[in-house]
Amino acid sequence: MSFHAQLLQDTITARQGLLATPIIQGALRGEVSLPSYLAFLREAYHHVRHTVPLLQAMKAALPPQHAWLDSALDEYIEEEAGHDEWILDDISACGGDADAVRNGRPGHATEVMVAYAYDTIARGNPLGFFGMVHVLEGTSVSLALMAADAIQKPLGLPDAGFSYLRSHGTLDQEHTAHFALLMDQIEDPADQAAIVHAARAFFRLYGDVFRSLPLPQVVSQAQAVAA
Repeated sequence: MSFHAQLLQDTITARQGLLATPIIQGALRGEVSLPSYLAFLREAYHHVRHTVPLLQAMKAALPPQHAWLDSALDEYIEEEAGHDEWILDDISACGGDADAVRNGRPGHATEVMVAYAYDTIARGNPLGFFGMVHVLEGTSVSLALMAADAIQKPLGLPDAGFSYLRSHGTLDQEHTAHFALLMDQIEDPADQAAIVHAARAFFRLYGDVFRSLPLPQVVSQAQAVAA
């Protein structure tokens, strides 16, 4: 079995735990609200803005035997630059306050997830950061495009409010194929174990981010008629 296939197999339970979060399941059923979507974008901004610094930190921390990863990391860095600004544009397009988000602080769950990423690089095995890449890109491919449609249509929001979700859903389809090839070149059992361990942790931490978001107030048909 290739390492990428092993990574998928070894993290399937953790992945299912993320996908089962109430706000994700509700969004896919069309149970959405503007405050919930804006809260999602706010937290997305506060972790996405760290993607490039985290990739740079990982590259700087790699031991000499992993210098072969430098070009792949440079490509990731180039492709991820500016995605945080996409999110601020989406917030503005949906009527939110992008400046308040830019100058504000993340929620606790997001702050912890980002801190764990930096700690993995600085104190653990820097290759463990690939576990976060696996979680975020894999989730984008499976959810982003479906979620964008499920959120946009009921709320009547403009296309300009979904550049992050739709672009990531498309881009990450390409990224995951590249990621699989990259993972299959990692042969050291200790490196593989570090990536699996981190991926399990990031599925839980990213799930905590979703669990921290405000759930939409679903109005039943009877309530709607009474109103």
